[in-house]
Amino acid sequence: MGLSSQLDEVENLDVNVKAEPLNLVQGQVEAVSIDGEGLVMQQELRMEKIEMEISSVAINPLSAAFGKIELTKPTQGRALVVLTEEDINRAFNSEYIRSQLQSQKIRVDGQLMTVVPQKVEFRLPGDGKVALSATLVLKESNETHKISFSAVPRVSENGETLTLENVEYGDSQEVSLELTKALVDATSQILNLKNFNLEGIYLKIKRLEVEAGKLILQAEAEVEQIPSA
Repeated sequence: MGLSSQLDEVENLDVNVKAEPLNLVQGQVEAVSIDGEGLVMQQELRMEKIEMEISSVAINPLSAAFGKIELTKPTQGRALVVLTEEDINRAFNSEYIRSQLQSQKIRVDGQLMTVVPQKVEFRLPGDGKVALSATLVLKESNETHKISFSAVPRVSENGETLTLENVEYGDSQEVSLELTKALVDATSQILNLKNFNLEGIYLKIKRLEVEAGKLILQAEAEVEQIPSA
């Protein structure tokens, strides 16, 4: 399947194959690189940039003759994914995440409530932390809650997502652990690399860099299929 058909929007996308003609006939490719900018997956999840390098690729030479790269065995590669503050805010305020939050019943003061997000602002201030503020309405009581906190993002043990640790609130903050947990869980859901997997390519985070305005994820790529552009 072509990469562009798996994406809602694409600003720029290149798939390059490095191979000697003789090796290509024998089903051997030195390297495949995938470079993309402004890739929007389903549910309005956007990557500012993805760079992927895949080496030691064994392919079906007959398929290659028709311009298709078909792997004869799985291989591995390295990937770099950049997510900007704007990208993550877009996801938080998307209909998909809003509907996910509203589909949960959250216990607040002993009662099950439906959370309706009014506005969520996600920030990357550049001190190794993320900051999040939100205005939430409890549908059943029509109460409005404002929540803001900062936290340190960490790579989960399975390498598939980021979790938030060391949550800190402002001194005047009205703390609702249940509502905060809902936002923390939503953050992990948005920053789950499964959301950014392309067909036949599965990413596992190895390193996280938190910079002002952006997250940089370095990942291993398990490659079963290399899509065309």
